Amino acid sequence: MGRGGRRFVTVGGADAEERERARGVVFGLAAYLIWGSFPLYIRALQPAGAVEILGQRILWSGLCCLVVLAAGRGLTDFWVTMRRPRTLGAVTLAGLLISVNWIVYLIAVTTGRITEAALGYFLNPLVSVGLGLIVLRERLRPLQATAVAIGAVAAVVLAVEAHAVPVIPLLLAFSFGTYGLVKNRLGGRLTAVQSLTGETAVLAPAAAVVLAVVGTQGTATFGGYGGLHAVLLASTGLMTAVPLLLFAAAARRVTLVTVGLLQFVAPVLQFLCALALGERLSAGRWVGFGIVWLALAVLVLDITRQGLRARAVIDR
Repeated sequence: MGRGGRRFVTVGGADAEERERARGVVFGLAAYLIWGSFPLYIRALQPAGAVEILGQRILWSGLCCLVVLAAGRGLTDFWVTMRRPRTLGAVTLAGLLISVNWIVYLIAVTTGRITEAALGYFLNPLVSVGLGLIVLRERLRPLQATAVAIGAVAAVVLAVEAHAVPVIPLLLAFSFGTYGLVKNRLGGRLTAVQSLTGETAVLAPAAAVVLAVVGTQGTATFGGYGGLHAVLLASTGLMTAVPLLLFAAAARRVTLVTVGLLQFVAPVLQFLCALALGERLSAGRWVGFGIVWLALAVLVLDITRQGLRARAVIDR
C-alpha cells in the first residue's frame, strides 16, 4: 500500500491481469459470435422443422452438459444440489422459460423472420432493466429510465407499423429476461453448466415425447436425410454448450461493463444475417429499429459511465 491507501501492483502482476482480461474478451466474443451466427446454423438444419430441432436440441444439450460435468467430476455436487426443492423449482421454471425462448426463436428463423428475432434480443437488455425495476424493486438511474422509455416508444412504433403487437420480439425479450431473473434468484447454487443440465433434464421427457410424435407423423428428418444432416442435428448440443462455456470463462475474467457491451454483438450479427438472407425492412420498421438502437446507445452510455466510476473508486 502507498500513501492514501493506494494499491501498487507489480509489472508482472499487471501484465498477467491484462492477459487474463484479453483472454476473457476473446472468450466472450467467441460466445457471442456463435450465438450471432445461429440463424445460418439453423437454416443448415432444414428441412427439419422448429419442433424437431427443439426436441433434438434439448436432448443433445443435456447429454453434452452431463459429459462436461462428468469430466469435471461435478455430477455428485449437481445431484445433491438438485435435490433441494427450491433449487429444483427454480431450475424447472428456468427450463420452461428457455424452452419458450428456443421455440419462438426457431419459429422466427425457420419462417424467415430473423429480423424480428434480432429485435427481440436488442430489446432484451431494456426488458431486463424494466424487470429489475418491477420485480426486484431496483432503482433506475436516469439514463436507464430514459433507455427503457425510449424502448417502449420503439415497441409502440413497431406495433403501429405492423398493425399488430410485435409478438416474436416481445416473447423473446420477456422470456429471456425472465429466464435471467430466475437464474439471478438461483445465485451461486449452480454453475452455468449445472443449471443448463438441470433445465434440459427437466425438459427431456417432454422432448422425447415430441420427437416420438414427430416420428409417428412421418415428418422427422433425423436419420432420413443422410449422415451429415444427422450430425448437424446432433451438434445442437455442442452449439448450445460451447458458447455457454465460453461465456462462463469470459465472465470470470472481464468486468460486468465489458459483458454488458459484448451482449450487443449477437443481435447485430443476427440482424446482418437477416439482411444477407434476403429479408427486407419497411421504412416504418427501420424507424422502429432506429429508436431501439437509440435506446441501446443510452444504455451503453450508462454502462460505460458506471464502469468508469467503479474504476475510479478502485484506483483511489
